[in-house]
Amino acid sequence: MRRDIFQAIADPTRRAIITLIAIQAMTPNAIADNFNMTRQAVSKHLRILTECELIKQEHQGREIYYSLEIEKMKEIDKWLNQFREIWEINFNQLDIVLSTIKKNKK
Repeated sequence: MRRDIFQAIADPTRRAIITLIAIQAMTPNAIADNFNMTRQAVSKHLRILTECELIKQEHQGREIYYSLEIEKMKEIDKWLNQFREIWEINFNQLDIVLSTIKKNKK
């Protein structure tokens, strides 16, 4: 089952996992050490992030390392960018209004 990436990042634990592995690839045990939950609970979060293709697994010997899938994160950024553009326009318009008010007070 392929999950929606926005459902995946809606969970604060999964966002924290993404933040952790954005810095460096980590094993499931190393990731679990950062949370006050069972290893199984962390594994469930890792599975969801993997299904959404937000993270990827790499086998190194007997260990599995999880790392961030940058291209998938770019999809989130692209979606968010449309809102950034709207807010930039709104802030620019607000700047104009505030400048006009300031000039009229002088």
